[in-house]
Amino acid sequence: MRTAVVWQVLHEALDRRARTVGRDVLDVLDAGGGTGNLAVPIARLGHRVTVVDPSPDALAALERRAAEAGVTSLVRACQGDTHGLFDVVEPDAADVVLCHGVLEVVEDPAGDLAHIVRALRAGGTLSLLAANRTGAVLARALAGHFEQARHVLGDPDGRWGTADPMPRRFAVADLIDLVAKAGLEAGPVHAIRVFADLVPGVLVDDPASFDALLALEHAAAEQPEYRALATQLHLLATKSGG
Repeated sequence: MRTAVVWQVLHEALDRRARTVGRDVLDVLDAGGGTGNLAVPIARLGHRVTVVDPSPDALAALERRAAEAGVTSLVRACQGDTHGLFDVVEPDAADVVLCHGVLEVVEDPAGDLAHIVRALRAGGTLSLLAANRTGAVLARALAGHFEQARHVLGDPDGRWGTADPMPRRFAVADLIDLVAKAGLEAGPVHAIRVFADLVPGVLVDDPASFDALLALEHAAAEQPEYRALATQLHLLATKSGG
């Protein structure tokens, strides 16, 4: 449920890029990809994926997952972070770059994104996933934490307090501005996890209810008015040229 909509959008973006460049096999960089939640499915499509992550434990889990899926030859695990990205990968070498859950935790989102974008070939696609500021307001309010919800509204980083485990959240305009400053053209923005984090688990215990909720998530993701409710925002952007 947490990744289904992102995966559908990303899968379609990979297919478009492959048709554009006339190659069945793309070079994909997953910056901060951890245990390979998306990297391994991408490799199963036949693409080459490099995952750069600072956690050796996450990378070990990635390698186990790739081995179980039979895609070891298509997945490369590299320990590193955004600042040392080009110690382990080449600039202008990726058709698609994933930057999921990264900008929330780095000290300089604009600078780090500009650095990551250097890995993209001209015409390449950036897949950006980040925590949504307005969605946090709703989530805190529905949980009965009204002071925390109000705090998010006025906090420059979109946090509900010092105990908030999320260092930073973004609005749609923030993400569009960041990709523009990085030299990319923003594409569609999708609302991710509009209902999934708000619906009690007991309501989706049976497969039919789960599938119905998933279908609802897919439908809402495409509609701009639901972005404000989402836990996360997913944006596709394109590097000029190519």
